[in-house]
Amino acid sequence: MTPFSPLGASSLSVPDICLGTMTFGQQTAEADAHSQLDLALANGVSFIDAAEMYPVPSRAETSGATETIIGKWLARQDREKIIVATKIAGPGRGLNWIRGGPTTYDRDNFRTAVEDSLRRLKTDYIDLYQLHWPDRNQPMFGVWPFDPAQERAFTPLRAQLEALAELVAEGKIRHIGVSNEHPWGIMNFCRLSDEFGLPRIVSTQNAYSLINRVFEYGLNEVCFREQVGLLAYSPLSFGHLTGKYIDNPNAPGRLTEFPAFGQRYWKPGVPLAIAAYVQLARRHGLTPTQLALAFVRSRPFVSSTIVGASCLAQLEEDLAALSTPLSDDILAEVEQIHLTHSNPAP
Repeated sequence: MTPFSPLGASSLSVPDICLGTMTFGQQTAEADAHSQLDLALANGVSFIDAAEMYPVPSRAETSGATETIIGKWLARQDREKIIVATKIAGPGRGLNWIRGGPTTYDRDNFRTAVEDSLRRLKTDYIDLYQLHWPDRNQPMFGVWPFDPAQERAFTPLRAQLEALAELVAEGKIRHIGVSNEHPWGIMNFCRLSDEFGLPRIVSTQNAYSLINRVFEYGLNEVCFREQVGLLAYSPLSFGHLTGKYIDNPNAPGRLTEFPAFGQRYWKPGVPLAIAAYVQLARRHGLTPTQLALAFVRSRPFVSSTIVGASCLAQLEEDLAALSTPLSDDILAEVEQIHLTHSNPAP
């Protein structure tokens, strides 16, 4: 069984593995999704992460299907034993089928989004409600330079917290978190919460893997000092770190089925880094998946590692890989590769 620990400074205790669900309703049919949820729960993974825009790629025809699939399963469970996290979609991504196209994180958008998610999830409350990406201009999803020329109006962070505070007071959400955030956002959310007595963010959900350790460059210290937990997503970098694209560039997977997802990973330094980690794993009798997942889980600043799968067999492999211990020698070799191939997929 997976161990539990407090999420940030909150009273919420989470397992150190979380089931990601963005394939539910697209690559994963409802019956298979329910089998994944059953398997996860049987292994002590009672933490589920969703989003109102899931499944991906987000489309009008399937938007909200992931939460609906989870809701049907959740209705048969002991609700108090399941930790449900979901996310509100923000502006700037062209999702015109969600609330007419989210324009900002204001009071009306928060309330509508939360009530819609509660209805689909068939529950009275959400344990962790997250902002899927910042409202403000901020590079993300494979874009790394900050560009002041892209500045736009956004709801002030204090107003965002005040709107969320109403929903917390009403019992519709228990805790709040952010996702794809940066040091300025984390620091200011925490400062404003303390200054005005508003709910504090307890977590940030950011990409973290062997080929994307940007979290360690600033956010690590901020989250440590402000007691904000990291929920690490994409620990396998959309399948790259399984090594399957090294062996077969046309291997079935998310990146071959949906090439648009490649912007973060189809970069010049990625193949060399992947090859180095694959060789390291195989030299030590590990699969590349074991190395990649066990590394993320071993990091002391990771509160929970989010794993997602398109089928039950893949989830079984991931759960087994996460329990693989890594020796000090292997971790030292990881650091040497990192020095040569630092963050090729930020």
